[in-house]
Amino acid sequence: MSGTLLTLAAGGEGNIGIAVGMIIVLGVGAQWLAWRLRVPSILLLLVFGILAGPVMRSLFPNSPLAIDPDKLFESDLLLAFVGVAVGLILYEGGLTLNFRELKSSWKPVTLLVTTGAITTWIIAGVAAKLIFGLDTRIAALLGAILIVTGPTVIGPLLAHIRPAGTSGLILKWEGIVIDPIGILAAVLVFEGIVSGPEQHGFNAVVSAILMTLAVGIGFGVLAALILKELMNRFLVPDFLQNPVSLMLVVGTFTISNQVMVESGLLATTVMGIVLANQKKVDVHHILEFKENLRVLLIAGLFITLAANLRVDDLEGLDWFGVFLFLAVLILVARPVSVFLATVGQGLQWQERALVAWVAPRGIVAAAGASIFALGLKEHDIDGAEKLVPLTFCVIIGTVAFYGLTATWAARMLGVADQNPQGVIFVGAPRWVRQIASVLKKRGIRVLVVDTNRTNIRAAKMENLDAENINVLTMGDLSELDMRGIGRVIAATPNDEVNTLSLQRFKGLVETSNLYRLPTKATKKGDEHSEGRWRVAFAKGIDYAGLESKIANGWVVKATTISEEFTFEDYGTLYGRSAVLLCIISASGGLTIITEDKPADPIAGETVIALVNPDELFMIG
Repeated sequence: MSGTLLTLAAGGEGNIGIAVGMIIVLGVGAQWLAWRLRVPSILLLLVFGILAGPVMRSLFPNSPLAIDPDKLFESDLLLAFVGVAVGLILYEGGLTLNFRELKSSWKPVTLLVTTGAITTWIIAGVAAKLIFGLDTRIAALLGAILIVTGPTVIGPLLAHIRPAGTSGLILKWEGIVIDPIGILAAVLVFEGIVSGPEQHGFNAVVSAILMTLAVGIGFGVLAALILKELMNRFLVPDFLQNPVSLMLVVGTFTISNQVMVESGLLATTVMGIVLANQKKVDVHHILEFKENLRVLLIAGLFITLAANLRVDDLEGLDWFGVFLFLAVLILVARPVSVFLATVGQGLQWQERALVAWVAPRGIVAAAGASIFALGLKEHDIDGAEKLVPLTFCVIIGTVAFYGLTATWAARMLGVADQNPQGVIFVGAPRWVRQIASVLKKRGIRVLVVDTNRTNIRAAKMENLDAENINVLTMGDLSELDMRGIGRVIAATPNDEVNTLSLQRFKGLVETSNLYRLPTKATKKGDEHSEGRWRVAFAKGIDYAGLESKIANGWVVKATTISEEFTFEDYGTLYGRSAVLLCIISASGGLTIITEDKPADPIAGETVIALVNPDELFMIG
């Protein structure tokens, strides 16, 4: 018996173990490779899934490396897993939505998920009927499914583009809020198809919408309040807070769906939003856990569903019609819906254009099509077999198109922020303010934050962006205006505060761009006592030393190196005592000087350093 179990665990009949391992390896590997190649991860996930699924099954049907989800899962099990996974992804997305972000953007977001959604629904449905000759009911269902975009595709794409302005904020909110709305619309159409129009008049439709909203919002708010009270009353130990959160999300999704079909996604989204906007408990650690879980969920979902495609289904499609349908969605439906939703809302035309250029479909569309196709087949509805392949063609086509062109479009429109050079200084003493002023004059965005009101007042008097906040107690650092920011330098007079501050920014900024400044010279043997953060500026430079130099009249000065004035000439002019801080390249790139990256500027680059005017005067 035990031998049989071991055989099954290792692979056994159907090579289940190998297939599950392949899904995880390909899913995570695709996301890592996408990061290395700087391409949207969803694109590689779909390619890997199709190669490992229908392509491998067609070329090597007996290969253990060919993934066949039908052999791994029963259809009901697969769809249940997909539903719960999408619910968790939307919950994590909801945790990132803070109402403070919507001070100036709530109208276009609201119109996008209402007027814009209806516009997309109508245009997509009419195009599907005319191009593919689908039954009106199937075309309407396909149009409803294609309303959604979703955080699984929008999130990675925005992380890749890094749009400036409000366009990224609008796309993020739309991508998360539109999913439960699109599923609700599809459910209403599906129920109308299988039950007959006589049972779904106007009153019945309105009743179903109100019931879904009431159940989804009600259970979502209730679950969020339960978790908040459990944590606020210390009834859950720290090590169980993430598992209990996970338990409540899954339970809320399941119960809500049992009470009202397909209200679970709305419930999990609302639960995340309510938790993100309450003030009594800090849910940052829960968000970090869900972000890590999301990577695995996205990996498994996209690889599995892409592998579930069948070559026969794809071969039976009208490919000219597919490309024409994609053109209608990309060039007609999206621009028209965005125009109607954003006209007169005070957005710059470049921001409106970028929003109109980004609408990839994701996992919710794939899951919805799979679920409804099975239901239609059970009721012998003609045309159901086209629903899944057409939806996947739209997913692949839109992800490929937007993934390959959105970055270019953002750059052409001047709203891309792909390689941000700006700096956040945690701590705003006089020497930091001098550095910040010099960087700002040279086009580098700078934000200084400090708990010291005097320092912040002085920074604002010097026309610097400054916030009087404590990054250690701030509930969600993403509330900060991080546009253009790519580096953080912790420069308070407390080593422990510096280390903890950088920990808070991890995830918002690449670890390699997080720097700390020692408060005093590090003793031999204590090099690693402050953690693994990079040390800003050259070896031997510390907070106390910079404070002392500023008090003695030293100033921060920017000097451009040229063919006539080399770095050697610079050293001769300013002497060895000059404290080199950073370098700005000719293209505007910022390099922070560190022990592992010493200064070696070339012609065209600008050196920013703390220099002694008296020494310069004597040399002169």
